[in-house]
Amino acid sequence: MIRQLCMPLIGLLLLLACRAPGQDAPSALTVSAASDLTLAFEEVGQAFTAQTGVPVVFNFGSTGVLAQQIEEGAPVDVFAAANIAYIEDLAQKGIVTPESITVYARGRLVLWTHAESQVPIERVEDLTDPRIRRIAIANPQHAPYGVAAREALQTAGVWEAVHPRLVLGENVRQAFQYAATGNVDVALVALSLAIPSNGRWVLVPETYHRPLDQAMGIVRDSRMQQEAAAFVAFVNSDEGRAMMQRYGFLLPGETMPPAIPTQR
Repeated sequence: MIRQLCMPLIGLLLLLACRAPGQDAPSALTVSAASDLTLAFEEVGQAFTAQTGVPVVFNFGSTGVLAQQIEEGAPVDVFAAANIAYIEDLAQKGIVTPESITVYARGRLVLWTHAESQVPIERVEDLTDPRIRRIAIANPQHAPYGVAAREALQTAGVWEAVHPRLVLGENVRQAFQYAATGNVDVALVALSLAIPSNGRWVLVPETYHRPLDQAMGIVRDSRMQQEAAAFVAFVNSDEGRAMMQRYGFLLPGETMPPAIPTQR
């Protein structure tokens, strides 16, 4: 699949880059993306713009909320979800073109604590420690990482015990911010947000929750179909994959997760 994407990408990049002198600057490509992609996609977007001249405007948020916005007609060109089910649902409704759907990563869930935390957290089961007063997760009603967090707590057999202490973030990045600012003691968040942080984190076993298979697709009503296709291809290009790997994502075609950077 990656090889098939590379050839169209090269042609699209050349076409987009070779604009006639004096030609109007291209419109911005609008990408609605799951919050776990915030740091990774900001880097990807800068590289894409540098190669194509096409600016990218990101709208980061909870996958479920973004999907609802797109279904209600929000002007979006590309939708990158944290769960492929949302993309497939929009495709069935004729909103996302089915042939554009591309799996770009599998996300990982971690337990994150502030660097100064005095409570050692090594596994999900440790969350029953009475010193842990507040625990942040993304809202499971519309955030895939929130669903994964709930499943992990249930698998570990601690859901009932910790439920009264849960603080729900609107999305996984907000849940992370609750912990980073000290408003909660622990957060179950995306590895992609934890890696660049100064906190301490430990991976939650993937067997504790259903896979976070993430996919993206092009919105059928987009007026920038060519640019949208180029962006989707760029994410799965060698350059895009290298950026995604730095944030801990397991990429299409990989059977082993990338080497996880040392925690700070």
